[in-house]
Amino acid sequence: MLRELVPDGRTHRLAVMVAGMLQYAASMATADGEREEEEHSLASSLLEATEVSDPSEVEDLIHDAVVQLFKDAKVRFERTNARGDKYSLAEDSYEEFIHWFDMPWE
Repeated sequence: MLRELVPDGRTHRLAVMVAGMLQYAASMATADGEREEEEHSLASSLLEATEVSDPSEVEDLIHDAVVQLFKDAKVRFERTNARGDKYSLAEDSYEEFIHWFDMPWE
C-alpha cells in the first residue's frame, strides 16, 4: 500500500494513513493480550506509544519499526517541499498517531 501511495501522495493524507496503520497494530496487540510480551517488543512499544502525548516519545518507541515499514515498501519517508525545506512523513505520522482520538468539535 505504501509503495503505491507514497511517491505522489500528499503528506497530510499519508501521515494519517500511517498513523491509522499504527493504531490498528496497537489495537491488535491489545486484543492479543500481548501486554505480557517482552518489554522491548514492537507490541509493547506500540502499547506504550498509545499512552504518551509527545511525538518525540512516540518516535523513541516505534521509529525503527516505522523506518522498516517504509524500507519494506521501498519508499522514502523523508521529503523536500517546493521551497526546499526538508520534512518527514514519519514525524507527521507520530503527531497524527497521538491525536488519533481527538475530536476538537466535541
